[in-house]
Amino acid sequence: MRTKCTSQIGKFSQFAPHDIGREQAAMSASLDAHVTVLKWAAKDLKTAAAKATGRLGMGVESVLRRALLMQHWQLSYEELAFHLLDSASFHSFAWLPVKFMPKKLILQSFMSPLFCQ
Repeated sequence: MRTKCTSQIGKFSQFAPHDIGREQAAMSASLDAHVTVLKWAAKDLKTAAAKATGRLGMGVESVLRRALLMQHWQLSYEELAFHLLDSASFHSFAWLPVKFMPKKLILQSFMSPLFCQ
């Protein structure tokens, strides 16, 4: 089972006072204003193998935000994993929990349905 959106971003999230940080903040605000996009992404991410029990997967909104980062910056899964680990702005944009550091294979397994259509 996957949640559609995260109800609240962490109070310590931050975007760098830099052109890239400001761009990510604007992209984030645009996503917040157009929540219908989440319905489309949720439809793409829904699989027949998904079960209502067990561990929750990454939220749809978080997967979508990571996919946008990956496409916008033309990153590989490995590069995305590095930027999410290294950059507070990337981490904030993707709405990751404070100590959550995704690995390349985890990103690939959760995000690939958005790219393979």
